[in-house]
Amino acid sequence: MNHTVTAPRLSRSASRRSPLRLAASCLAVVTLLSTSVPMAAQARSAPESFADLADEVTGAVVNISASTTVEARGRTLPQLPPGTPFEDLFEEFFNRRGQGNGNGGGSGETAPQRQRRSNSLGSGFVIDASGIVVTNNHVIGDANDISVIFPDGTRLKAEIIGKDSKVDLAVLKVKSDKPLKAVKFGNSDVMRPGDWVMAIGNPFGLGGSVTAGIVSARGRNIESGPYDNYIQTDAAINKGNSGGPLFNMNGEVIGINTAILSPTGGSVGIGFAVPASTALPIIDQLREFGETRRGWLGVRIQNVDDATAEALALGSARGALIAGIDDKGPAKPAGLEVGDVIVSFDGKAVKESRDLPRIVASSPVGKAVDVRIVRKGQESTKQVTLGRLEDGEKQASLTPPATEPPSVTKQALGLNLSGINEELRRRFSLKDDLKGVVVTRVDPNSPAADKRIQAGEVIVEISQEAVTSPADVTKRLDSLKSQGRKSALLLVANPQGEVRFVALPIE
Repeated sequence: MNHTVTAPRLSRSASRRSPLRLAASCLAVVTLLSTSVPMAAQARSAPESFADLADEVTGAVVNISASTTVEARGRTLPQLPPGTPFEDLFEEFFNRRGQGNGNGGGSGETAPQRQRRSNSLGSGFVIDASGIVVTNNHVIGDANDISVIFPDGTRLKAEIIGKDSKVDLAVLKVKSDKPLKAVKFGNSDVMRPGDWVMAIGNPFGLGGSVTAGIVSARGRNIESGPYDNYIQTDAAINKGNSGGPLFNMNGEVIGINTAILSPTGGSVGIGFAVPASTALPIIDQLREFGETRRGWLGVRIQNVDDATAEALALGSARGALIAGIDDKGPAKPAGLEVGDVIVSFDGKAVKESRDLPRIVASSPVGKAVDVRIVRKGQESTKQVTLGRLEDGEKQASLTPPATEPPSVTKQALGLNLSGINEELRRRFSLKDDLKGVVVTRVDPNSPAADKRIQAGEVIVEISQEAVTSPADVTKRLDSLKSQGRKSALLLVANPQGEVRFVALPIE
């Protein structure tokens, strides 16, 4: 099964088609061209052969056959007049296809439903001699009949221990009358672009195939899920290889091959593997609990661009900007606020917003962690006791305190602004408790239009101070100008009350 990222289409697929073709790992042999460089900078030469390494680990790599039995839709048979000369002909035709209802179809009844089977093929590997097998979640999907096929032809029925769609992992269990060959995980964090890797999988159902390549990059985000952190390899990952292992030269699994970028569905040398460092905590949870138990902070975040960083006096674009806080989440009682920028979580730097969900999710539920924030240009530390994501992550909601202003219209930042009144609340279907300054028109040539601010949205805050009237907006902008600020950070709510931050230049 392969996860293929078609160029620019990302696809995953075992041997079953889906919008995202999941790719198992089939790595094409890569020929490296040498150039004249100083001796000290030269990398180690490629191994003369991968044969010894392949002999060592091949016995632990398996093929996964997953079948799903579904009910085929019944077909309504044609309604024929009694005694028609074609009645016998239609009865024979539909009965031959298993669609007959025993009365020649003359009643127009729906034929009984039939079962059909959907099959997929992928790869996997044994991590425990007792029979624990790891593969991709998309390889097994909703299958109700899973078989694990070993290199010697042995076929064993498998049961699902647990699976996780967000990181695309599944853990299976097979029963064997003898210990199975198993492989160990290695440290994926020490892998560098240019390091040799080897993969074994089941491309196109051909059975165990050994291929080799190098690490092309690390930390790739292919937008397939909230925790993307893929190893990129020039390995030829194809259909049927999904779930197969990516080995380092010590025979340790440092990745689980999952996806490829391809314009055709075949390998073009851009493949992606889930790093062992990401997979291991999930696999441990699935083995222990049969489900994931991710840490939960209870915030909604957005990225920090240069304009936002300037408006918040961050110095440089970094961290994750809190755009919303769940009323029932752990962040609120810990004192985190909308507008805070999280720059470190549990001692780990948050360089950009996408780092935070991955770090939080890998943290134990119930752990008290230090969260370093920047608020109004000042750094401080808050301690948060993490909740469990699966128990209650939901959309953040925020109702800023304010009083309803009079309806006065002014222009600022390329926006026509008005205080909220009942007529505007009805006109734009604004949430009853939404307070702030409503945008009634946007100059199509303004930076506000470029940032997709729309009529009907409400400015709740400017540079982390509440505004309740157009006069408040102009006063706040004048104050920022006098401070030498080049941009203003707006907290903007849609008519339903969902908020986001937008940084706009001050003219």
